[in-house]
Amino acid sequence: MLKVSELYIYPIKSLAGIKLNRAEVTDRGFKHDRRWMLIDENNRFLSQREVALMALLKVSIEDAGVTVTFNKTSIQIPFDFENQEFISVEIWDDTCRAQLIDKNIDKWFSDILGINCRLVYMPDESLRVTDPRYAPAGSVTSFADAYPFLLIGQASLDDLNSRLDVAIPMDRFRPNIVITGSEPYQEDLIDEITINGISFSGVKLCARCNIPTIDQQTARASKEPSKTMAKYRLKNKKIYFGQNLIHSATGLINVGDEVTILSKHTEDRFIV
Repeated sequence: MLKVSELYIYPIKSLAGIKLNRAEVTDRGFKHDRRWMLIDENNRFLSQREVALMALLKVSIEDAGVTVTFNKTSIQIPFDFENQEFISVEIWDDTCRAQLIDKNIDKWFSDILGINCRLVYMPDESLRVTDPRYAPAGSVTSFADAYPFLLIGQASLDDLNSRLDVAIPMDRFRPNIVITGSEPYQEDLIDEITINGISFSGVKLCARCNIPTIDQQTARASKEPSKTMAKYRLKNKKIYFGQNLIHSATGLINVGDEVTILSKHTEDRFIV
């Protein structure tokens, strides 16, 4: 039986994630997931790809907002803030509307990361559509790379770790949903599943960048696991690990919920 074993959100894109026992599914992904983002002086998103130190900024959700901690210093980012200044920001090939928050918060992040940056929020009225080549019209996402959810099977990580000299944790791959009970890479072929009455559809295998090579506890990079994955998870010059999902309803899912597979993909693009 397939079950949900782990749930994660990443409130501020590319900062540390938060492990949950229950997650609320909203129109654009889990509640609070990647609704905040750091941008550079050109209003383009920042990530661990360029600034690995971002991995060490720990995030927590409090009653009044988000708290970010680095070493012994922290800052609070309120859910309710007065700034009504909006700008256009770039994330990959997309441009969307975002809300500036506070100059003091911007300075805190800039001082720690050593780069001039600003923190922005995605308001509810800002609708960033998913790639129409893979997802149906009307599907939206947050500041995630491309889709609302990333699903990975624990068996897939176990198989990868059996090939590595030093095992790595799941946090290298930054999933939203982890499942157990599947065969390695069974998630590659998922077309439609249900979890606690909510339907999810697999739309695109996740092509991996360099972030899995960054240790999320030290921010140090290495050649693994990309070097090993390139030997058996390479297709069309890209390394694939995990399946991107979209969804058609809102609600709650919990660790321990059963995952029911309704259909599987047979297209060649889902086969590695």
